[in-house]
Amino acid sequence: MSSVTEGRKIAPGTVDAESAARALRRVKDYLAHTARPDEDVRIHTETSDEVLVLPRQTVEMFAAILAAVAGGQGVQLVPVNAEVSTQVAAETLNVSRPYLIGLLERGQIPFRLVGRHRRIRFDDLIAYQREDDRRRKDAADELTRLDQELGLD
Repeated sequence: MSSVTEGRKIAPGTVDAESAARALRRVKDYLAHTARPDEDVRIHTETSDEVLVLPRQTVEMFAAILAAVAGGQGVQLVPVNAEVSTQVAAETLNVSRPYLIGLLERGQIPFRLVGRHRRIRFDDLIAYQREDDRRRKDAADELTRLDQELGLD
């Protein structure tokens, strides 16, 4: 999978939140009381005698997806090594494409060229987003501290 748009996506509201919440409760209960942390999860199907065996980490990720869907959020599954175009990266960061290209050219987000096209690893993009969020939170905290110091709050 080479881009985010090829990933699996569930738009907000596509899945019934109550159904997702019920399924989440059942999965969490199973993980807490039945499956041992170091072994695969065995799922018995209702329509046959077959047993589906899944790695525990996969079932835990499924539970996280159910939790998001139950909360009314959309979910998109993207492989860690996926690469995205500058347009998808700009949309992900909610910035213009020219602004994103400036970030790339200044070396703030790593990228590689494929012919004339820039490709950004999705995990590098998310790392930049988290760091940018942290910087903005730190700046807001500093402003709050200064407000309190000056008695402006």
